Amino acid sequence: MRIADSLQLSGTAYHQVLEIGPGKGMLTKYLLKKTTELTVVEADRDMVDYLHKHYPALGNRILAEDFLRLPLEDIFGGAPFGLIGNFPYNISSQILFRMLDYKDQIPEMAGMFQKEVAERIVAPPGSKTYGILSVLAQAFYEGQYLFTVDKACFTPPPKVQSGVIRLIRKTNATLPCNEKLFKQVVKQAFSQRRKMLRNTMKLFLSEDALLADSFFTQRPEQLSLEDFIQVTQWIEERRKV
Repeated sequence: MRIADSLQLSGTAYHQVLEIGPGKGMLTKYLLKKTTELTVVEADRDMVDYLHKHYPALGNRILAEDFLRLPLEDIFGGAPFGLIGNFPYNISSQILFRMLDYKDQIPEMAGMFQKEVAERIVAPPGSKTYGILSVLAQAFYEGQYLFTVDKACFTPPPKVQSGVIRLIRKTNATLPCNEKLFKQVVKQAFSQRRKMLRNTMKLFLSEDALLADSFFTQRPEQLSLEDFIQVTQWIEERRKV
């Protein structure tokens, strides 16, 4: 119930909701009380049959598909939708990256992740968990860690704790730099997170440029979102020369 209520929905600019991996509908039953415009995507054929049998109200809005391959632009016709789910832990990072690819259509997301991943997504600069997921998610969304779900809440209990977060797209989700290059810079910086930018940014900047500024003696976890944007802008400017 608390996870379903984590998606604000009421008073928002969207009406449609997509639930990822509903399984036997433990979350679905609460979502159906909040919206009549719920679509679910489930890759497990047995679970799809179960959903058709126990949630006939969903009708043809039960998609027997893999979310990572789902053509979202076709499903929702370009209209905005909220994203929610008790996300499969083994692909939760991929789900987030795909959500970012469709950020223009997804104004809000609420979901349960493995606790460490949930904390990583909303982690601030300087923390040990701050990384690629943190920077890319926070570039476009305001994140909030909502609550922890104890493993004793599950049957059988998993080996890890779970955490629920909410992401709300920023009013201005457009970066003042090349977005594709920005993502490349962030991923390259954290590819060797213990090394200084002076070493990891050689792919983009000359050695002279990297040695000339003490800024590049920092490690990636020390950089804020604004710092990564600035580095991307520097690279853009030098490429024009």
